Amino acid sequence: MPHLVSRYRSLFALPGTRAFTAGNLMARLPMGMFGVSAVVMIAETRGSYALAGSVVAVGLAATAVVAPWTARLVDRYGQARVAVPATLLAALGDLALVLCTRYDAPDWTLFASHAATATTPNIGGMARARWAHLLKGDAAALHTANSLEQSADELCFMLGPVLAAVLCGSLFPEAGTLVGVVLLVTGMLLFTAQRSTEPPVQRRRASAVPPYRSPGMPPLLAVCLAMGAVFGSMEVVTIAFADAQGHRTAAGAILGLQAAGSCAAGLLYGTLKPAGPAERRYARCIAAMTALLTLPLLAASATGSLVLLAGALLLAGMATAPTMITNMALVQQRTPEGRLNEGMTLAVTGLLGGIALGSAAGGWMAEHTSASAGYAVPVASAATALAITLTTTATRRGRNKAPLVTTVAPEA
Repeated sequence: MPHLVSRYRSLFALPGTRAFTAGNLMARLPMGMFGVSAVVMIAETRGSYALAGSVVAVGLAATAVVAPWTARLVDRYGQARVAVPATLLAALGDLALVLCTRYDAPDWTLFASHAATATTPNIGGMARARWAHLLKGDAAALHTANSLEQSADELCFMLGPVLAAVLCGSLFPEAGTLVGVVLLVTGMLLFTAQRSTEPPVQRRRASAVPPYRSPGMPPLLAVCLAMGAVFGSMEVVTIAFADAQGHRTAAGAILGLQAAGSCAAGLLYGTLKPAGPAERRYARCIAAMTALLTLPLLAASATGSLVLLAGALLLAGMATAPTMITNMALVQQRTPEGRLNEGMTLAVTGLLGGIALGSAAGGWMAEHTSASAGYAVPVASAATALAITLTTTATRRGRNKAPLVTTVAPEA
């Protein structure tokens, strides 16, 4: 334990890191709130999980399209100049969603309002870009910082759903979204105010090659898409399962346990020295995740117990953070010079696109079959990610082992 604490304490010895991390956490917490808040709010007022899942899916799909452009502007003009106005535009979209839901506006207005939140900047990517700038040349410290950021993601997705469920259940259905807007705007203002740690703009040094065309990035983004489907389907299906058991407000706590397992695993992973190539570690992490995701499916289908489901999700979450930490390490390795925020946002974009697909698929399964059967969606998604990774790894090995063909001139 002392070794674990000292590794992370050394990061915050750098000037300015505590301040930008505080703003980062405050702005990142709503990322774990908005999905659950929207599902509960829409399902409560419109009586349809399919509609709720579809609205969330459209909003995430819009973010998947807009986010890379926002990140490109951040790389070109700086975090502070772009992130603040982009956040304010997204906040207006969230407020519009609340009003349209509250006053029984047509269904299409829900889709339009949630799509307007697509300008939300990738706060996690901007934080990782700051660590990469501050720790340039120190691979071990950067690994620890990446682990910290992934654990922060998991912490926010652990606390966010719980907070959203409590607010929506104990106050009124729109409370989770409204509190999320306040936290997002306040946190982003605090984060961007820390100018001393902001990476400098590198207009001239930026590579002309888009990150999505960089060698090794396309299959990595495809894996992100499949991984996102795991997260999106798990969220919607768990809410539907808890509701079917008559304990809707418990959904946030149950999802929080999954994030708790991932957060603990991420912090521990950050203290370990990575062994072997990142590609090989990535395949192992995804394989572990695929195996562990069968536990919630078995718990829900065989027992129907929320307690056993919570324990299964806690165990299943332990493979999430190591997988995503390795993912971001590969993204940083394969992103061209001067376009780091854009490259990391593309990975997040892949995750968001997958979350959109997973939310829609999970909502459909929960409504047309059963909530317990819906847990097959994350298992199938993780298996797809594993198949892509293994195929890509085998192809790269085949190319590296290809024999060199030489031509020998005949003797005279």
